[in-house]
Formats: sequence, C-alpha cells, structure tokens
Amino acid sequence: MANYKETNSYNSQVDELTEVLATARRMQQDWLKYGVDYVHLYIEDVDSDWLESWRDEEILTSFILDKIKEFLVSDDPVAKRLRQHLGERSLFEIAVNLEECWHISSANERLTAVKHLLADTKTSEIEISNLAASLLQRISEIL
Repeated sequence: MANYKETNSYNSQVDELTEVLATARRMQQDWLKYGVDYVHLYIEDVDSDWLESWRDEEILTSFILDKIKEFLVSDDPVAKRLRQHLGERSLFEIAVNLEECWHISSANERLTAVKHLLADTKTSEIEISNLAASLLQRISEIL
C-alpha cells in the first residue's frame, strides 16, 4: 500500500510539471506570435502606472503592517484580549492576515474576514463578533 501512495504522489507531481511546461510553451508561442505585445494577454493593466506606484504601495503596506504589529504587542485592552484568545497562534501571522483584511473595501466583508480569522471551536460566535468589531475599531483608530 505504501508503494501505491508513493506512485500516486509521483503521478500528481508529474501532472503538475506537465501542466506548468504546457503553460510555459503556450506563453513562449504567444511571445513568438505577438512579439512584445504578448504581455497584453497575460497582464491586465500593463499600460497603467503600476511601475511608478509599486514602491508607494509597498511602503504603505509596510506602514500598516508595522502599526498592526505594534498594536498586537501593546498593553491595549483589546490587544490583550486578542492575545488571550489566540493562545499559541503566531502574532506575526495574525498581523499579516489583519493587514490583508484591512485592504478589503467593504466594512461588512472586512468584519466577516476578521471573524473567520479569529474563529475557533472554543469561543462563541457572539464573543468572536465582539472581539472582531473591537479589533477593527482599534485598528482604524491607530491607522
């Protein structure tokens, strides 16, 4: 039975490699067919100012992540409650996920994402909702 699992694992890896190679070949053929204009097939906003604004977005994201990390290790009552709720979970991982949640434009969707981030089997849904709402409120105050 162990040999079957290993063979099946190798087969899936070979399938993935085959798919990746086919994609690379298709991309190479598009390059030969369309020249430099092939990038328009693979990149949505190639003509936008993404290159000029790329560094600015990176700096802003870094600022938000830094502020969230500072908050998570602070003596703020919400941060303490969050750390108690998280237990052994990584604060850095939570900070990265909170930063991603922060970029969600809809407030309701952002709250839902944070609830999913905090969800566990030991805590009631009401407690999670309250903690998520408090957390988002504090993050909005510090940012």
